[in-house]
Amino acid sequence: MTAAKPLGPTDLKRLHRDWRRRTELRLSMILDGVQNPYNLGSILRSAAAYRLETVWLAPPTVPITHAKVAKTALGCERLVETRAVESTSVALAQAGEAGFTTVAIELTASAVPLFELDLGPAVCLVLGHEERGVHRDTLAAVDHVGFLPQLGKVGSLNVAQAATTAIYETARQTWTAESRRHGPAGPT
Repeated sequence: MTAAKPLGPTDLKRLHRDWRRRTELRLSMILDGVQNPYNLGSILRSAAAYRLETVWLAPPTVPITHAKVAKTALGCERLVETRAVESTSVALAQAGEAGFTTVAIELTASAVPLFELDLGPAVCLVLGHEERGVHRDTLAAVDHVGFLPQLGKVGSLNVAQAATTAIYETARQTWTAESRRHGPAGPT
């Protein structure tokens, strides 16, 4: 058996282009007070990788112009539309007007595992402050509250890792639904 050879630049572009064509998903995110610039940069990098339409930045989220954001975003902050808004309620209203179902990622007594939620074709994930999480008023205003089940002894993920995991799970649900409709190879 021969070892798999890593994809070259052209093959990598083809692979990603195929997945872009196959994926019928509108995805956005609201950051409800993410204050660590490294976390914001990492989230923006994941947002660019998964083609998020908009990332709303609600206070006290750090601005994308903060020097430390660029360190982890690695230029991806230029690839994602960000909107600084005066409050999370404004971001939720804008997301609703754009047709998004809002899903807070938070550990609450009523939260449902994210993989059990029927997210639909237009999802806006809501993530909160690194220590305090999503604000209580925001939790009351979203369409769903989901959580990321964990198996280890650590009680929660860093907000950047939680954002990336939630983004991936949302995309995975779309791919699974499309696979059921079109077969494992996806649409042609």
